[in-house]
Amino acid sequence: MRILKYPHPALRHKSRPIVRIDAEFRKTVREMFELMHQERGIGLAANQVGLPYRFFIMNLAASIEGVNKEFVFINPVIKKRNGSEVLEEGCLSLPDIFGEVRRPERIVVSAYDMAGDEFTYELSGLHARAVQHEYDHLDGVVFTDRLGPTGKLAVREALEDLTVEFEGDRALGRFADDETIQQELAELERLRT
Repeated sequence: MRILKYPHPALRHKSRPIVRIDAEFRKTVREMFELMHQERGIGLAANQVGLPYRFFIMNLAASIEGVNKEFVFINPVIKKRNGSEVLEEGCLSLPDIFGEVRRPERIVVSAYDMAGDEFTYELSGLHARAVQHEYDHLDGVVFTDRLGPTGKLAVREALEDLTVEFEGDRALGRFADDETIQQELAELERLRT
């Protein structure tokens, strides 16, 4: 398992709901937490590791020591948004790229946990921002899509560099063509959803 970088097509894939929580799914979630901790991230969506499923993980402690702060959001729905604030964001799939993103300050989100129980949280601050960032991933949206014109101009060269790197990896056979990747994602969907 590895974190996919922009512009990998899985990052633009709209995720499908999870209908089964089994041992294989639990293993995947644990591997994602290990990878996220290794990369010192605070959130990771399934499509960032090439899985077309509607779930993400979070740990605002950004370390294995904060294991009791780990959260899994399965089939999340943001039910309410309030306020507005602009803060800097980054992303494990867009390394070393940062930008000012306007998002609601407060949200109400419902999802399912690893036991299959539904929960609802009212969140603000970093919690609300992180959930919205990861939720966007599930719809194929990356934070740079939400930048204003000046912000997009500021990151344009870095995005072009990532695109060149991706195409180089593809030329070396590290990634399949877009059509094959889409077929692989569709097959994974049939297996779990």
